[in-house]
Amino acid sequence: MGKALYRKYRPTKLEDVIGQDQVTNTLQGIIKKGNISHSYLFCGPRGTGKTTIARIFAHAINNFDYELEDDYVDIVEIDAASNRGIDNIRELRENAIVAPTKGKYKVYILDESHMLTKEASNALLKILEEPPAHIVFIMATTDPQKVLPTILSRSQVYTFRLASPEIMKDHLKKIAKQEKINIDDDALDIIVKRGGGSFRDSISLLDQISNLSDKTITADSINKALGLPQDKIIDDLLSAYTSADVARITTLLKDVLNTGSKPETIAEETINKIIATPKKELLPLLSKLPEVKAPFPEAKLLLAFLASNTDLGGSTTSLLTAFPPARTTTYIPDGPDRSAQRAVLPASQRMTSSAESGAVKSEGVESPKATDTATQPIQDASNFSWETFMASLSKSSALLYNLLQRSHHKEDATTLHLYVKNQGIFNATNNKTLLAKLSGLSIAVHDLSEYNSKDFGQISDIMGNVEEVNNDGNPFN
Repeated sequence: MGKALYRKYRPTKLEDVIGQDQVTNTLQGIIKKGNISHSYLFCGPRGTGKTTIARIFAHAINNFDYELEDDYVDIVEIDAASNRGIDNIRELRENAIVAPTKGKYKVYILDESHMLTKEASNALLKILEEPPAHIVFIMATTDPQKVLPTILSRSQVYTFRLASPEIMKDHLKKIAKQEKINIDDDALDIIVKRGGGSFRDSISLLDQISNLSDKTITADSINKALGLPQDKIIDDLLSAYTSADVARITTLLKDVLNTGSKPETIAEETINKIIATPKKELLPLLSKLPEVKAPFPEAKLLLAFLASNTDLGGSTTSLLTAFPPARTTTYIPDGPDRSAQRAVLPASQRMTSSAESGAVKSEGVESPKATDTATQPIQDASNFSWETFMASLSKSSALLYNLLQRSHHKEDATTLHLYVKNQGIFNATNNKTLLAKLSGLSIAVHDLSEYNSKDFGQISDIMGNVEEVNNDGNPFN
């Protein structure tokens, strides 16, 4: 059995890594100067190379040759999702005291580090506060907001980004050429879209469809193999929804389901389409489509498209701010070491309280006293757009962007008030300066608990008696 393509084309040197120059360039400089820290945190979406680069870096600082299948006793990989308890970390602490056998450093790669229990995290913090000289921790996480702030403050944080469609397509073309996979550009575009910027997911999907045909693999053959609805069908469904053409909606849904497309896939593709090019008359669908799941997914899909725009008890203008456009990522299974995931939507879609919408600026809500304020040139807050601000922030700091997705905000004449759990991170001078620069407003940071029930009650009235829920960011759970 041949090796999976995503493993076959996994880089073994920092200079071979694609799409993470902001990380690899810095790490190469660290290795060259020998200025090794005791703790690193690699954060970012899955499939962006966090664990791969952690392995490369661990070998490089020990001057070990790196082959994918090698096994050095001084490099220890731990899956925190499976070894998340305090006893596991206590055992790690006991072993960490022992000096390395061959290399200069004993390196612990802690994958999915956000999965550690609170007790285990506190135990890990003990060794990070007074680490032995030979110890290096490299932690990887998709959810840095779940990592203890005290661990964050003792680590060098590196942010990994999803690959751009252009970089991903070029990389897949090179792999296809080397593997003698005949595939046209339209088919590659589908893989790039479905991979969502994840190298591992995109390469795995290319591997999956590589045996579809001895001839050129086309977009149509991929759609049929994966049970994907064609873009035209999604466009027709949205057009019929906008014109409230019940007969047309019913016919289209029947036709697309008869082709083998699953209701969940149709809902997912429709969500992606709406977010890519949002129109306010389509936004009510974003409240219904995430509910398309067993039991009776076909019925839920039909209900979503037949519901009128007024069913949500609020105007589409309110919803426009509640569901800002954002990049969505669709994942596929890629092996026993990673769990399959589906669509991941923006935090504004995960919080049915719509706390990030402009609705919080209703009468009777006074602006709170700021705990601290960054001094930057101030603009009129009437020109401020949360969506534009978040889009800019996602390109500058994935850590702050991810944390703000689970926060609330409010702005007054000159100040953007942020209600967050990790005040220390946002109050850091460089972070607050960045936020002020991107927003054009003064920044005031507050504890999330200050976001009182009065604010939520007013949002609920505007949005139609919503309830605040926490589903860990995945509307398909």
